[in-house]
Parts: sequence; C-alpha cells; structure tokens
Amino acid sequence: MSRKANCLLLVIVLLISTVASAQTVDPIRYDAPVVRLKDVARVQGVRDNQIYGLGLVVGLQGTGDGSGSRANIQMIANMLESFGITVSANDLRLRNIAAVMVTADLPTSLRTGDRLDVTISSIGDARSLQGGFLLQTPLQAANGQVFAVAQGPVSIGGFVVKGGGGGAQVNHTTVGVVPNGAIVERELEPYDFAEEGLVSMVLLEPDFTTAARLAQVVNEVYQSNIAWARDQGTVDIEIPTQYLRNVVGFIAELEELPIRPDVNARVVINERTGTVVMGSSVRVATVAVAHGNLKVQVQSNTIISQPPSFSGGDTVVAREFTLDVEEEPSQFTVIGGTTNVQDLVDALNAVGATPRDIIAILQAVKAAGALFGELIII
Repeated sequence: MSRKANCLLLVIVLLISTVASAQTVDPIRYDAPVVRLKDVARVQGVRDNQIYGLGLVVGLQGTGDGSGSRANIQMIANMLESFGITVSANDLRLRNIAAVMVTADLPTSLRTGDRLDVTISSIGDARSLQGGFLLQTPLQAANGQVFAVAQGPVSIGGFVVKGGGGGAQVNHTTVGVVPNGAIVERELEPYDFAEEGLVSMVLLEPDFTTAARLAQVVNEVYQSNIAWARDQGTVDIEIPTQYLRNVVGFIAELEELPIRPDVNARVVINERTGTVVMGSSVRVATVAVAHGNLKVQVQSNTIISQPPSFSGGDTVVAREFTLDVEEEPSQFTVIGGTTNVQDLVDALNAVGATPRDIIAILQAVKAAGALFGELIII
C-alpha cells in the first residue's frame, strides 16, 4: 500500500493589497514589553575576550588518543624533554592521554588571581575524557599574549559504559569543563568608557526606533538633552556634572531605566521541527487560501481460481489491484488584513492547517507579497 498524503494545494491571490497596506497601526498596540535598559543594551567597552590553548588530559582509562593521533604523542615527547628525559615520539604508545583544545571567555572585569571556567575539547580520536586531569595549559589571546593558565580535573557531565557486547553513553564525552580551572595571570587593558565625559550604550539589536526611544527616555529622566543617537546601534550620553566622580553610579542608574524596544516584524520558521514563531508586529494583506488533501490508495486482493472437479486443472492464485482516489472537500478561506498574530493564527487554523502546512502557507504568502515582515528559515 502506498499513500500520497497531505498534498497541499495553495492558491494565493492578492485581493486588496492597496487597502491592507495602507492601514495605520499604532506602535503602542504591539506587544513589546517594557524592559530595563541593561536588557537591550550594553556599555561600550565592556565585553568578553576569547582565549585558548593546546593542552593534555592525562589519567584516562584507555579512552585517550590512539597511535594514529600524532598530536598528543609529540606533545608528550616535548614535555618529557623539558624535564630532561629524551624519548622518541615514534616509541610512545599511549591510550591514557588525549590532546585537547582549551578555550574560555575572559571578561574585562576579572583581575589577576581571579578564576574562570574553561572548556575542554578533544582534537584527536579519544573516545572519552571521563576521569581525566588537564595539565597546566597557558591560554593566549589572538595577539599571542598569555592571559591565563588552566589546570584541573575534567568534568564531562556524562559517562560511557561498555561490556558484554553492549554499552551505554550519556551526553557528549569528548567535551568537558574544568570549573574555576583557569587563573588570570594578566589583566586586560582597561577601557575608559567615560572618556571625554561620555558613556556610549550599544544596542544588542540595532534599531533606529529603539535608539531614538533610548535617547528620549534618558533626556526625560535627567531633564536635559544629554543623550543623542549616534546611529542605529549606539547612543552617546553625556555624564552630568554631579556624576563625574561617580561614573559607576551613573551607569547603574542608566541600566535600570525602563524602555520599550521596537519590535521587528519577523516570522521564524524551523523546517526540521515544524516550529513557527511570529512576532506581534507581523501583518498580512488580504489573501485567499485553498487547502485540501488528496489521498491515493492502492489495495491488493488475493483471488483463488479453483478448477472444476476431475477437470485436471490446477488451482491458480492471483492478485487483483484496485485504485482508490479520495479528495477531501477543499476549504477556501479568505484571510483578511490582520491586526495581530492571533487573527492570523486563527485564520490558518480555520483551514485545518498543521504546523508544517502553515510553513508552506507563509512561504507562499511571502512570495505573493502579502506578508509584511522578514521571513527567516533556520
């Protein structure tokens, strides 16, 4: 039996695009929440920096790199030579050691002696880092300078058990962490985020409207034109005279200011999972959608042909095939110019569309020019 199910027929007709697109929607009706300034922006210069290093994890129970992985063997030979022991890399056969990359993010707020977590990732053919110990590994930045040194026991948050012809595995066993495993040895160069009496706030989602609202809120709170939008992603704020010796306090006040960020009209589609997420500002012009299902069913029936008695014939077994085509009644629905996402969802549900059908419908509506918003497929 074979079935061709859910054959989606979409007929998208733009009916009143001029009228629908001319509708004026008050931005206040968008469902954008009022949030703190610190939730949508950061202070320019306050950021993390990536550091990395090449290290060795020892103490594994035969789950380390094999002889085909030359990285750890050469690293071990170099380490032994630093201790005055000369061993040829060709003579080493080790399964209890794994070569790993050690990575971390170094915030500007950390000082010499502070600790931070590091991530350990195998770069060879090791099967598991369970129970391993990371040897002292210098961590450098892109400029080649060492900013931290990592060492400690590796935690993978899982395990691998094998035996008796079977096994079990929980989580990814070739990537782990060393909690508080790195010690900061060099501080990042301090950034004067109050240079020339200005503090710059960088929006996490650059937008002209949000930048203008941010500047307006600051000016209203401090009753002075001390803030202005430099571009869609940066707002410069002049530090009031009374805060020149308390810049941190001024920034703390700024971060708590309420702001309503602008909502971009976006529809995000995940085709792998059938997930559709639509922003509250998405608008659809009036369109007509025809949705129906076509089912094709092939059945096989067994037919036995029995010859008459004493005829000398043989019993014959044959198969008879029947073809059945069934089409459900087509549902033709007009989706008007919607004012919110709920109207759009209700209209799509009215035609009996599944999440995957909705994906196809939205793509077709966008192609017809009736979906006013950005369509993102991930």
